[in-house]
Amino acid sequence: MPQAKLLIADDETPVRTALSAALDEFGYDVRTACNGFSALAEIRREIPDLLISDLHMPRMSGFELLSVVRRRFPSIRVIAMSASFSGDGVPPGVAADAFYEKGSHPGLLFRIVKAITQRERLLSRESPSALAPIWIPSNGHDHAGEPYVMITCTECLRTFPQVLGDGTGTIQEANCVYCCSPIQYAIVQQQNPALPLDFQRKPGSGSPTLPGVPNVSF
Repeated sequence: MPQAKLLIADDETPVRTALSAALDEFGYDVRTACNGFSALAEIRREIPDLLISDLHMPRMSGFELLSVVRRRFPSIRVIAMSASFSGDGVPPGVAADAFYEKGSHPGLLFRIVKAITQRERLLSRESPSALAPIWIPSNGHDHAGEPYVMITCTECLRTFPQVLGDGTGTIQEANCVYCCSPIQYAIVQQQNPALPLDFQRKPGSGSPTLPGVPNVSF
C-alpha cells in the first residue's frame, strides 16, 4: 500500500520538526513548509494527499493558503491547526476538512490524520494539466508611458502590475512578484474601449444593446 503524502505548513521550526518526526514514525511521507508561499511551492513540486496547516503564519497566513488550495487543488484534504481556537470543529470561514487545536494531545492529530488518509484511499493523482491563460483588459499606460496590465495570481491571489513587453504572440508570460508562480495571460481586445465587451453597439444600430434585452431607444 503506498504511503500517504503529507505536507506540514507552520512557521515554528520546533512544531514542524516534531510533527514531521512523529508522522514519519507512523509511516507517512512528510514534507514541511515555513509559510503559505513555501507550501504552494511544495504543492507545485508534488501534490500531497493531505495538508496540515497552521492558520497564523507570516507573509501568507493559513487562512489565505487554505482558500487558495481549496480553489486550485480541491483533491487535497486539509487539516487546519491553531492555538487561537478551541474544540474540534472547523472555525467559521476556514476552508478545511478538520481542525486540530495546537497544544492539545498530539494523539488526537494522529487519529485525525489516520481517519482522513484512510477515507481518501490514495487514488493516483497526476499534476494538474496546464491551465488556460487568464484573460485581462489592458489598464492603459503607467506614469512612464509604458502600457501595463494588472494581474491577479491564480496561485496566491495577490494582484500586481505588469508592464507589457514587445512580444507579438497572443499568450504572454509573467512570474508572480510574490510567490514566483508562472502565469500565462492574454489581453482582451475590446471593440470599443469606451464600452464593456457585453455593452457594444450592434452594426447598424444607433443604440447600445445589452445581452438578452430587446433593443430599445434611449
